[in-house]
Amino acid sequence: MRKSKKPIVMATWKHGYNANLKAYEVLHNNGIALDAVEFGINVTELDSKVRTVGYGGYTDDEGKVTLDACIMDHLGNAGSVVYLQDIKNPISVARKVMEKSNHVMLAGAGAQSFALKNGFEKKNILYSKSKKDWEEWVQNKSKLKNLINEDNHDTITMLALDNKGNLAGGSSTSGLRYKSHGRVGDSPIIGSGVFVDNEIGAAGATGQGEEIMKTVGSFLIIELLKQGYHPQKACEEAIKRIRSKYNKIDFQAAYIALRIDGEIGAAAIQNGFSYVLSYDNKTNLNKVINSD
Repeated sequence: MRKSKKPIVMATWKHGYNANLKAYEVLHNNGIALDAVEFGINVTELDSKVRTVGYGGYTDDEGKVTLDACIMDHLGNAGSVVYLQDIKNPISVARKVMEKSNHVMLAGAGAQSFALKNGFEKKNILYSKSKKDWEEWVQNKSKLKNLINEDNHDTITMLALDNKGNLAGGSSTSGLRYKSHGRVGDSPIIGSGVFVDNEIGAAGATGQGEEIMKTVGSFLIIELLKQGYHPQKACEEAIKRIRSKYNKIDFQAAYIALRIDGEIGAAAIQNGFSYVLSYDNKTNLNKVINSD
């Protein structure tokens, strides 16, 4: 991986491209990394063509869209919402939790109530196609396999480094399609979906959340950076920790990492993972090829 001058933004999957453009615009205009992450992720959350984040997201097995998100700043502050319904921008609610409450995580009806008290509007986030897809799934009793790949993106996770040398990270998702009602993945879990340490770097995840949570993957990557690992090697090691538990793997998990000096890394269990990188006024989509 190449060394990049700040500012720099990384985001998971090709649906992170437009999000990166917005985030990089914020940074290019000397905005802070936290704003870049929030405003960038907002772009994906509001895009109905993205089926696993925000408005347009697939439903759970009961036909409900439930959203998870977290955000973390350069001071180590963090906010998170889980099982949030009828609010279009969960990443922004997570930031409000961080800045306007004494808590890190709010869930379900409590998270929604907090959002409404802080200026968010209750809106229908069940996209017509999502409803139709769920109805067909129920009727056909499909055994749809949820392999996270280029055609079934899961989550947008974004890391940013601003001109002041400060980091931020965030993640937002509607989770696996037709997940069990009440299921929460890694995305809103600080240390699993995202972790930021302004002295060393930031890391984030996407994919099978249960596996990422069981290894606390993003925190692991930051600890490896502290031990002297390059971001690329740290991401690869985090993947190895998951892979070592199985003889055969039929799911996807992936990590991105951004060191405080601009060095980056990205790794995935399966081929098909991509990330977007913006630096030096350029934005490019990059595919990760599994070397195993």
